Amino acid sequence: MAGFRWNWSGRKKNLPASIEKRRRLVDPQHGSLSIRRQCELLGLPRSSYYYERATESEENLELMRRIDELYLKRPFFGSRRMAEHLSLPGAPVNRKRVQRLMRQMGIEAVYPKRKTSTPGAGHKIYPYLLRDLNVSRANQVWCSDITYVPLRHGFMYLVAIMDWFSRYVLSWRLSNSLDTSFCLEALDDALELGLPEIFNTDQGAQFTSQAFTGRLLEEGVAISMDGRGRALDNVFIERLWRSLKYEDIYLKNYEGVDDLYDGLEQYFHFYDQERQHQALDYRTPYEVYQASLALST
Repeated sequence: MAGFRWNWSGRKKNLPASIEKRRRLVDPQHGSLSIRRQCELLGLPRSSYYYERATESEENLELMRRIDELYLKRPFFGSRRMAEHLSLPGAPVNRKRVQRLMRQMGIEAVYPKRKTSTPGAGHKIYPYLLRDLNVSRANQVWCSDITYVPLRHGFMYLVAIMDWFSRYVLSWRLSNSLDTSFCLEALDDALELGLPEIFNTDQGAQFTSQAFTGRLLEEGVAISMDGRGRALDNVFIERLWRSLKYEDIYLKNYEGVDDLYDGLEQYFHFYDQERQHQALDYRTPYEVYQASLALST
């Protein structure tokens, strides 16, 4: 990080706009600043610093993209039906290969199952609290989910936190692994904007982890979790993923993480503050969110 001077607040002046260029400023051998602190001062999400290109072959990456597109259309397809629909004349797709890639992507078929999966050690499953609930104001219910994002030569995972009433995307983060830390970072970002009464997620290990649920319980937030295999329990954020991928990700086919970050910043600004939603009487999520907050004060 030579060649830069610190101002009084510890932040750097004249930082490059490109995330890729900021990544190069991180010095893992710095004597007094940890990588975490350097990322904070550079305004660089840690997930972008630790990003490495995927080890999957180009052939598998292309298949993963096709799986992702088919999953958006047919979320109830298991690996067998996925393999059948992805097979081409003279080029069958092996089911076990599809199973492995679906696990890598963090997706599974949506259908009622006889048993729920056993949570990880120290994890607790909470009941679904939104059934028959009249959601009538901002910050009454927030929801969150993770989705797979294909890149031209790799992939990332994206988490977003949304206000249920207004569809306003409060925060989002990218990661190259399905750990809990990027979900916690997104949660902390969202909590700077407000405090929900209920927080709804699926039963993924990231959201059932003690670190994530504990953060919510510290704030007095009621925790709600989707019923296993229920496609509509988190319907609004599922619609967000569909809009994002068809309107941006698939069209632009991003080269790398730097381009993806820039593209997501632009898209979420458009989605929140420019895109008029029919379900919101042709208002933007930001307008609905702010108007609701004004009524509650």
